[in-house]
Amino acid sequence: MIYKIKWILVCLVLFACLLNIGVARAATDTASDQQDTAVFLENPDLPAVPVATETGDISYRAKVLKILESGTVTIDGRVQEYQKLELEILNGDEKGKRVVIDHGKDFVIGVFQKVREGETVILSKPSHTQGQKDVYYITDRYRTPNLLLITAIFFALAIYFGRKRGLTSVIGMIFSIVVIFYYIIPHIIKGADPLWTCVIGAVVILLLSLYLSHGFNKRTSIALVSSMLCLALAVVIDLLFVYMAKVAGNGTEEAFYLQFDTFNINLQGLLLGSIIIGVLGVLDDVTTGQAAAVEEISTANNSLTFQQLYKSGISVGREHIASLINTLFLAYVGASFPLLLLYSTQKTQSLWVTLNSNFIAEEIVRTLVGSTVLVIAVPLTTLLAAWYYSRRLQKS
Repeated sequence: MIYKIKWILVCLVLFACLLNIGVARAATDTASDQQDTAVFLENPDLPAVPVATETGDISYRAKVLKILESGTVTIDGRVQEYQKLELEILNGDEKGKRVVIDHGKDFVIGVFQKVREGETVILSKPSHTQGQKDVYYITDRYRTPNLLLITAIFFALAIYFGRKRGLTSVIGMIFSIVVIFYYIIPHIIKGADPLWTCVIGAVVILLLSLYLSHGFNKRTSIALVSSMLCLALAVVIDLLFVYMAKVAGNGTEEAFYLQFDTFNINLQGLLLGSIIIGVLGVLDDVTTGQAAAVEEISTANNSLTFQQLYKSGISVGREHIASLINTLFLAYVGASFPLLLLYSTQKTQSLWVTLNSNFIAEEIVRTLVGSTVLVIAVPLTTLLAAWYYSRRLQKS
């Protein structure tokens, strides 16, 4: 009991410290950002929507009251539908105001950007139009209520089927989100090294999520020690693979825009740090699963020696490795699937040139770093667990 209380206090103190630092940083950043140039990243389907004003755009929730007119218009040789809409603003200083806009008449909209009567959308206008007529335009659909509903369904299912473990896992996930948004992101924006900021955040996430999700016991402690060692190895492998592949971290569109922003972020460090964060979730699964497997084997047969325990545990681990490598690969491919399709349609570029591109190289490195760490995590966790449980059996 004392052991558990100590770990709870340590985790809470660490979390409180980081939360206070993160909140302070976030407050400072918010104050300074009000003086910075706002950057509006447009949807590729809306190239003519106003972008990038000196003081930013003002956004509201608005309800589509009526579709006053619809038809087709030709823009840059492309025939598309447009809508003339009447909307009512639902929040802010213009709440209750009704406006009429031409949606898609002066700029290209995609098929999925057409709206229906009764739908709630995000309505924006430039904030620098003092003395001029306000120009309103739809920037997106309002999805927040549905996203909250989806989240609630997930939480309910996790808690219903997982019971206590499901509840603690959800709490652990919430703590992880808080660490990311109140410690890691504010520090990186402030100019801290992205790699080491992510490593520190990863250590805190491991401490909080492992014990909350799997309980305060020896099995979890073995998984934690193994995860920490694997995290250290991941940093080394991360640095080595990124150096060997000569990737700079600017292979994605998001990174491309970040390098022109005012935050002065080290993009290669950001790539390194994001790989570390990406490895965490699967690393948790591998280390706890292997520690649990060895514990169950030792409980079923308490006469097994260290070598026998390790051999039995690694046999289970090999199956784990085979499935997780494929899982990690498919997860990364799924996240980048649209861009992979775009690359595949480029008939003017050779396949080897495409595979050599910065973006593809980054995804390959990301996948292989994670997979390499997982492969190492299985024998390492099995070794630690077999050593501990064989010693415990010898003492008993």
